[in-house]
Amino acid sequence: MATSAWCFERPTLISFLPMEESPADIRRRQLEALGREEFDLLVVGGGITGCGIARDAALRGLRVALVEKDDFASGTSSRSSRLIHGGLRYLEHGFLHLVFEASSERRRLLRLAPHLVRPLEFLWPVYSGARVPQWKLAAGLTLYDALALFRNVGTHRRLSARQIASREPDLKRDGLVGGARYFDAATDDARLTLANAIGAREAGAVVVNHARVVTLLIDGTTTRGARIDDVLGGQRIEVRARVVVNATGPWSDELRRLGDAPRAANRAGVRGSKGVHVSVARDRIGNHGALTLLAPNDGRVMFVLPSGRQTIIGTTDSFTDAPPDEVRASERDLAYLLNAANAFFPAAHLTREDVVSAWAGIRPLIAASAEQADPGNASREHAIAESDEGVVSITGGKLTTYRIMAAEVVDVAAGRLGQRTTRKPPTRTLALPGGDLAYIEEAIAAAERATADAELAAHLVRAFGSRWPVAAAAIAAPGGGERIAGSVYTVGEMRYVAQYELAYTLSDILLRRTHLGFETRDHGVDSAERVANTVAGILGWSAGDVGAQVSAYERDISRIFGIDP
Repeated sequence: MATSAWCFERPTLISFLPMEESPADIRRRQLEALGREEFDLLVVGGGITGCGIARDAALRGLRVALVEKDDFASGTSSRSSRLIHGGLRYLEHGFLHLVFEASSERRRLLRLAPHLVRPLEFLWPVYSGARVPQWKLAAGLTLYDALALFRNVGTHRRLSARQIASREPDLKRDGLVGGARYFDAATDDARLTLANAIGAREAGAVVVNHARVVTLLIDGTTTRGARIDDVLGGQRIEVRARVVVNATGPWSDELRRLGDAPRAANRAGVRGSKGVHVSVARDRIGNHGALTLLAPNDGRVMFVLPSGRQTIIGTTDSFTDAPPDEVRASERDLAYLLNAANAFFPAAHLTREDVVSAWAGIRPLIAASAEQADPGNASREHAIAESDEGVVSITGGKLTTYRIMAAEVVDVAAGRLGQRTTRKPPTRTLALPGGDLAYIEEAIAAAERATADAELAAHLVRAFGSRWPVAAAAIAAPGGGERIAGSVYTVGEMRYVAQYELAYTLSDILLRRTHLGFETRDHGVDSAERVANTVAGILGWSAGDVGAQVSAYERDISRIFGIDP
């Protein structure tokens, strides 16, 4: 293909990583800035909440630093159900405010990140004797639409058993009495987090992944910053900041203990709930779209979700004391999810051998609201607290409402800085990086004309939004169009994310910039060396570095996708 084929209505500006600088040079400058400047705000934690806080604060004109001990979205923010949803199941527990808030944010993100957040139609089949009968579902969905101010993608519609069966012919028909259709939204959780990190950098924040906080710096009784270790380079840096924000999610209590404050050592603000998902080949289960189901053995709400060539089944909800870095699915979790899926898709006969990947994340629930025996009943609302040493901590919440959580934290931090907070945050109306697309389908059509590949075109626009032409140009370069492991991912895309998307390790590339590790049975291990060699020149890796990266990736795969007994 000729390079001239890559054209689009608007030029794409990549201001966050100039072409003349290597990723290593960019990282070195960012680390130097961490040690040289005094910041208004130091945000610790590069999940969706921390990245959202950094972007919001930087857009308001604050001098911001964000540090993350691993990679952006390396924890819970890359192990979710990949949904932006109003929280229909929360209606049962009376969390009306949370549903209203989440519904509003769903609508906003559909507009501000149309490439990463897309409408998703759900079917909810109802069976005789179900915990949620037809009349209750209809009433709940009416309230759900009302709390969205009837401004969702579409209002719900009641369906007969015949209509449900015609839409999902492989679904169990015995006892099926009807159901309903309603709308929520799907997302790429890791890339949504990354978009916020990139947006923070473009707004002037110093954003560094693989930078671990080893202690908080306390002057008398006030926190003045943190001491960090550059995990990749080995240097130690003191970061000075007027306000420190703890946005570490499941690691929140761990960070609190770094302040050498006796009171913090025994104060727990977070209780973890483990959520497990499994993915299987789409044609093995036979679902046509997304379904909301009630697990047959305990009546919990669960989902069957289309995800490219696969189907995701999830999720569990159980309290756990497992360290967040080590949480994994268990054989019991897999059996629970597969048995539930088989109950509704009896011809599938899913077994353990059908599992392509299984992963677990920890929901950081507010400890005070998670005292009941069933974590599913615990509130998903968030709480902001200020410690005696002046650290601002955000606990709880959910992916969908991250932007509101971030704005509230910045309001609190601005107050500590003596600034007024009457102005509405810019994140209410400013599109996320790549989100400045008037019509997503037109962009996909333009990408298809350029690539002559419908699957690749849709993938590029969904991943990169309005910046797809730059990724496409990398694919058009010699050798760039070669597919990796028969997936939609190409050599050119691997080069692009290494150059432009703050990826510094093989795990960053294969687990979060792409989802190859989630979508292949070997979790990308057979392709790891090839990809490492592909990006070695960009990231400055020697032959020895390539081997070390492959070994580190294999350890990460074992840690994330291993199955506990």
